[in-house]
Amino acid sequence: MSTLAQRIAVVEDEETIREAMATALRKAGYRVESYGDGADAWNALGRALPDLAILDIGVPRMDGLELCRRLRAAAESLPIVFVTSREDEFDRVLGLEIGADDYVCKPFSMRELMARVKALLRRASPAADRMASEQPITAGHLVLDPLRLSTTWKGSSVPLTMTEFMLLQALAIRPGVVKTRDQLMDSAYPERVSVTDRTIDSHVKRIRRKLLAVDPAFASLEAVYGAGYRFLADPE
Repeated sequence: MSTLAQRIAVVEDEETIREAMATALRKAGYRVESYGDGADAWNALGRALPDLAILDIGVPRMDGLELCRRLRAAAESLPIVFVTSREDEFDRVLGLEIGADDYVCKPFSMRELMARVKALLRRASPAADRMASEQPITAGHLVLDPLRLSTTWKGSSVPLTMTEFMLLQALAIRPGVVKTRDQLMDSAYPERVSVTDRTIDSHVKRIRRKLLAVDPAFASLEAVYGAGYRFLADPE
C-alpha cells in the first residue's frame, strides 16, 4: 500500500509537538489529521477510522486512554501509538493493557516516531509478504490465521490487536517451548524497534485476559519464572 493512501491521526494538545509530528508525517507522504483534544478526535475518528492513530495520554476533554478504549472497541486491528512522558510508567503500561501497540516517550526524535509508524503500518498490511504465504496455525484448541489476523479458541473468535497476534503466534507455533522476552520482542517487533520487558508482559497479560473472556478455564499461556512464556497446546 502506498503511504499516500494511508491516513494518520495525531491527537496531541501541545501545539508545537502536534505540528512537528504532522509536518514530519506529511513530508513522508502520509495524509495527516491533527486534533488538540480527545473529544474532537473521537467525533471525527468515530465516523471514519484512520490507518494509524498517535495519541498523547494527557489530552483534554477525553484523555488518550479513553480514546484508545473507544478506537480499540471500533477496530482491534487499528495500529495505535501512545505518546507519553518518561515518568508516566503507570499510564504507559495501562495504555498497553488497554490496547495500544507501541509508545514513544517525550522527548523523542521524529526519526524514532517515523520508525515506529512505518513498522506498524508495514505489519498491518494484509498483503505483506511475510503473511501472504503462511497457512493457519493450530495448537490444541487455538487456531491462528496469519493472513487474516484472526484468532479462534474452541471455535470462538478472540479479537487480538496486531501485536498481540504476533506474540501469540510466536508462542503457539512451537507449543511447550519457552520463549524469552527478547525472542518475543523479535517476533512482535521484527523491525527491531526497541521495547522493554514490561511492554511484552503487558501484551501477554491482555492476551490472557481476552482468552479467559471466551473460556474461563483457559490455562494454556504460561509464565515461566526467570525465563519467559510458553504456550501449552494440551495443558494439564
